[in-house]
Amino acid sequence: MEAARQVAAVVRWNFQGFFKNPRVIITFLFSFVLCFFLSSRAMRVAEYYESSMQAFEPFIWTFGDATSILLCSLLLILLFIDLPKLSPFTPYMLLRMKKRRWLLAQFLYIFLAAGLYMGYVLLVTSLLCMQKTFVGNIWSKTAALLAYSTMGKDLSVPSSVKVMESTSPVGCSLQIVLLLVCYALTLGFLMLLFQMKAGKKAAVGAGLCYSLFGFLLDPKVLAQILGKEEYEMFLIRRITGWVSPLNHATYGMHDFGYDVLPSMGQSCMIFLGILLILAGGSFFILKKYNFSSFTGE
Repeated sequence: MEAARQVAAVVRWNFQGFFKNPRVIITFLFSFVLCFFLSSRAMRVAEYYESSMQAFEPFIWTFGDATSILLCSLLLILLFIDLPKLSPFTPYMLLRMKKRRWLLAQFLYIFLAAGLYMGYVLLVTSLLCMQKTFVGNIWSKTAALLAYSTMGKDLSVPSSVKVMESTSPVGCSLQIVLLLVCYALTLGFLMLLFQMKAGKKAAVGAGLCYSLFGFLLDPKVLAQILGKEEYEMFLIRRITGWVSPLNHATYGMHDFGYDVLPSMGQSCMIFLGILLILAGGSFFILKKYNFSSFTGE
C-alpha cells in the first residue's frame, strides 16, 4: 500500500498544472487542427458514396496509415517534452522512495497522458464527421464499398473484407488506440532516457530521430527513394513491417491472414521489449543521476 501511495503521489505531481500548461493546450489545439484536415478524407469517402459511416470509422480511416501516425507522434513529442518533470522537489521524492517506483510512476503518467490524448483524438474525429455517422457497432455500407473497391487502397483506408469479418468498428478503434499508446510509451521513455542523459535538446532530437526512422522505413517512401514499383515492394514491405516501430503502430501494416506481417499481439510484445530496454537504461542512468541538475546549480 505504501508503494502504491508513493507511485500515485508522483503521478499526481506530474499531472499538477497539466491542463493549464500552455504547451499542453497548444498540443491539443494542434491535434484538433490535424484531425480537421485528416478527417476530410473520411468525409470525402462518405460524400463519394452518398452514404453514412459508423461513428468510429472516421477515426479508423484517419489514423490508418503511417503518415497520419507520424504527424500525431510529432505532437506527442511536444506533449512529452518536459519528461521527467524536474524541480527541487524531485530529489526529495527520489530519496523517500525506490527509484523503480519513480520510474513506474513515469510509465503510468505517460500511459495516462497518451490515453487521454488518443481519447481526445477519437472524440474529435467522431464529432467532426457526426453529420454523416451513426452509433451502432456495425460496419457501414461505406466501409463495405471501400472493402470491395480500390478506393480504400488509394486513400490508405484500412478497410478490407478480412478486417470487417474479424472485428467490429469499436474493436478496430480500440486496437488502433492500443497501438498508438504503445508507440507513445516507447517514444516517451526514449525522451525520458535522453533527457536524463544529455538534456532537453537531446530528448527532442531522439524523439524526432525515432519518428524519422519510422518514416524512412515506410514502404511508400522507400519505393520512391529506391525507384521501385509497387509489385517489387513485397519483400521490402515485409521487412519494414517487422523493423519499423511506426509500422508496428499502423493498423494496416499487420497480418490479416494474407501477408507475412506481425500480428497485433506480436507488435505489442515488440513494443514491450523496446520499453523494457529503455526502462532499464533509464534506471541505470537514474542510479548515477546528478541531483544538482534538478536545482540548476
